Amino acid sequence: MVVFEVRKGGTGMNANGAGDLKTGSGTTRRGFLQIGGLGLGSLGLCRPGWDTLAGVAQKSDRAVILLLLVGGPSQLETWDPKPDAPAAIRGPFRSIATRCPGVRISEHLPRMAARLDRLALVRSVHHDAAPIHETGYQLLQTGRLCRAGEEHPHVGSVVASLIGAKGGLPPFTVLPGPIQRTGVDIPHGQSAGWLGPACDPFQLGADPAAVVFDPRSALDRARSFLDDAARHDPTSALALARLREPLFAGSARNAFDLEQECAEVRDAYGRTTFGQSCLLARRLVEAGGRVVTVNMFETVFNRTTWDCHGAAPFSTLDDYANMLLPTFDRAFAALIDDLECRGRLETTLVVSAGEFGRTPRLNSTGGRDHWPGVWSVVLAGGGVRGGHVVGSSDAQAGSPTERPVTPQDLLATVYHSLGIDATQYLTGPDGQSSALVEDGEPIRELFG
Repeated sequence: MVVFEVRKGGTGMNANGAGDLKTGSGTTRRGFLQIGGLGLGSLGLCRPGWDTLAGVAQKSDRAVILLLLVGGPSQLETWDPKPDAPAAIRGPFRSIATRCPGVRISEHLPRMAARLDRLALVRSVHHDAAPIHETGYQLLQTGRLCRAGEEHPHVGSVVASLIGAKGGLPPFTVLPGPIQRTGVDIPHGQSAGWLGPACDPFQLGADPAAVVFDPRSALDRARSFLDDAARHDPTSALALARLREPLFAGSARNAFDLEQECAEVRDAYGRTTFGQSCLLARRLVEAGGRVVTVNMFETVFNRTTWDCHGAAPFSTLDDYANMLLPTFDRAFAALIDDLECRGRLETTLVVSAGEFGRTPRLNSTGGRDHWPGVWSVVLAGGGVRGGHVVGSSDAQAGSPTERPVTPQDLLATVYHSLGIDATQYLTGPDGQSSALVEDGEPIRELFG
């Protein structure tokens, strides 16, 4: 029998305390907790001494991993189900209980349900800009919309400017590559914007799940990227860190080499592009990376993504059940377990977010369309209290009813986790200056 591992800070729930409540798939709650709890620790992969091998994380070693769920997941089919709503609103999925009493999520997220005591849900995120992918990406990652061709810097670029590189790795990396065409030809918010090319992200531009993935080439390109950044702005924090790199280069030498991981760990994440990108993100922040963005997809067209309009060239809710949710559930659970096993969760904030939610009512093809009126975002680590739910949506999951949260608030929360004052001003190479976040406040109840 698989035993649910009791972790530090966990509830200690056992089979007797779990009860026999049936889930939507017919599994008892006891069974779901046993299955969902089968993580790295249960596989014997969270071994004593790993924190020593990895290096015990210091408070000054704060990092962020942003899992960007390109396409915009439905709040109703993920984190904010409405089991008592009519079928046209509720959708085809059932909900399941979690380790947090009274909190239910999608039946297709059993691993997340078993770990919800280590996650925080924000169920009231919203914005009132145009309901297109690009505005959501811009607001989530920069806190602002592009105006008159002016592109604002990604949070990772700001961190690169303020703090610089460490360990011979770029401070800001995008995996596996940048977002490409999503409908409107405007920026996606994943560049340094007016901060200039010295603070642009390093883009891996390769699939870490591919058999032909070459970690040595990736490291060489990352170091060339740092050299170029230093030449663009020789007075920047990046350039100064580049001068110090020989002191730290050893920690980066194997950062891109997933073959350093045992097969069981790689399997735990899933041998998918997203799963292996999450594993690589963990390795990069462990070796000195400051901010890593994982784009789950590079486009929303002619492939399976979260953009579930219900008909080609987009995805369906069957795709959610058969591919998207199981892939995400597996990789995200492994990432949380792995960071905790290695002593990095407390200093690494993991944020999982889409660019908007989906319409409360199913459309004529059984899908859901764009809806920035409300959606859910999940956070873990980085000082965030697990088992906490912030905000709520109405009975149809169409608008916030309690504690509305904006993308600017989320961004201020990321800066707060990093120990950066989001009200401070940043000046670019051309003398332009602006506050890191305007009209946003950290979600302080997530901390403490």
